Amino acid sequence: MKIAVLANGAWDLEWGSQVLKEVGFLICADGGANHAALSGRLPDQLIGDLDSITPEILNQCKNAGCVIQQFPCEKDETDLELALLCAEKQAGLVNERDIWLYGATGKRIDHFMGNIALMLAYARKGTRIRLVDPEHESWILQGRESIRRSHGQELSLIALSERAVVTTEGLYYPLDQGVLFQDSPRGISNVFLGEEAVIEVHSGWVLVVLPKF
Repeated sequence: MKIAVLANGAWDLEWGSQVLKEVGFLICADGGANHAALSGRLPDQLIGDLDSITPEILNQCKNAGCVIQQFPCEKDETDLELALLCAEKQAGLVNERDIWLYGATGKRIDHFMGNIALMLAYARKGTRIRLVDPEHESWILQGRESIRRSHGQELSLIALSERAVVTTEGLYYPLDQGVLFQDSPRGISNVFLGEEAVIEVHSGWVLVVLPKF
């Protein structure tokens, strides 16, 4: 079952209506429920301080039997952080390793950087958060993974740890236990030579970014 969290970042209604059809269990972080409702899907669970959701859509959620958890505005966690905790529990119930995250880019860069920090925290616990918007898909990698895309597709590898040791196959700029540093953009804008690339992160943590254009 595909478990997803929808935050209150940038949102494309037409694109969103398609991706939410594939979601089995949807958790909305506060105003993310506005996006969901306007895309034709109400959340299964709504969580946050509820200062961004509109009264009309909040009533729709209540009438639909959505599980609602309201927290005070003054709290240590962000609404998204609370939503991801719920998603982690739900994923554990159905043995899912991945949590899909939508609406977590655009608008405020400080929120976006905080969201990347959350992705890293979950990667260290063994849960992969797949951050997706209409133009990108990204996740954090440690270990070996085969990625299938079309010839000429771009791919960027960004070190989130101080240094990351990486080997790649099937990319125009190869790495053989090469070192990517946190303060260098060396791994940006590589290119698929065929339809498959293999990335192995021997040590450290790397953000994989796949632009969709």
